[in-house]
Amino acid sequence: MWPQVMENDNTSAFEGFVLVGFSDRPHLELILFVVVLTFYLLTLLGNMTIILLSVVDSRLHTPMYFFLANLSFLDMCFTTGSIPQMLYNLWGADKTISYLGCAIQLYFVLALGGVECVLLAVMAYDRYAAVCKPLHYTVIMHPRLCGQLASVAWMGGFGNSLIMAPQTLMLPRCGHRRVDHFLCEMPALIGMACVDTTTLEALAFALAVFIILVPLVLILVSYGYIARAVLRIKSAAGRKKAFNTCSSHLIVVSLFYGTIIYMYLQPANTYSQDQGKFLTLFYTIVTPSVNPLIYTLRNKDVKEAVKKVLGKGEAEVE
Repeated sequence: MWPQVMENDNTSAFEGFVLVGFSDRPHLELILFVVVLTFYLLTLLGNMTIILLSVVDSRLHTPMYFFLANLSFLDMCFTTGSIPQMLYNLWGADKTISYLGCAIQLYFVLALGGVECVLLAVMAYDRYAAVCKPLHYTVIMHPRLCGQLASVAWMGGFGNSLIMAPQTLMLPRCGHRRVDHFLCEMPALIGMACVDTTTLEALAFALAVFIILVPLVLILVSYGYIARAVLRIKSAAGRKKAFNTCSSHLIVVSLFYGTIIYMYLQPANTYSQDQGKFLTLFYTIVTPSVNPLIYTLRNKDVKEAVKKVLGKGEAEVE
């Protein structure tokens, strides 16, 4: 059935798509344009600052900040791969996106989302080693292992997208071009299909288990051991230091996983487009912009690095 339907669908499929977004609420689009642009600029500024500090300050040449710099670079790529098109569509009457543009956007949204899932698990393991194995931390988290763990995160995310993005794009849509979303996102594109998508949804769920749930389980296990270790610390100051070491990461994990699990681990026929749009807005623009803020406000080393860099700048001006 699919080859015949796809043959009829080929002409329209490569014409591109119309991202409906919030076009039925023009006043909301203007407000969203300002909000999205503001958060995008904050994301670029905050994450570039984290990367710069992790390079120039020798005190931040540690596994934790190596992974944090990876997360910041990831967030910059994630937002840059989706927000410029979103701003273009929010600003004017033209809501179209080319087939190639949609394919690229879908691939990178899926890939970078997957990378973040695995990377957050790697960061949880790093915190486990720091809190539970402090005397062996530098031996366990040596530079080679850090590089290997980061590589696993990046390859895992892009490998997952390499499977799911083509499968999603090849679905027959019988000439339908209107995507009820402001991004080319997998649930919305699957919902447009004019064939049974049960098999694809099952594949998506199976891959989501490995790319989302397995890292989440590893994070929870790591923090279970961390909690047990913290409770054994007798001094209040020691417990507070251990808590501060992990609290920023826990906040980021909660923000990211809360929206991702809702978006990608439910059947397409129960998917609410309006809820999906606002949740996508949240993890596309809010989470990447607040990550640097969370790590900066709750981290003494980053605060001191900022003061050091600003101090050098003031001294040079004088």
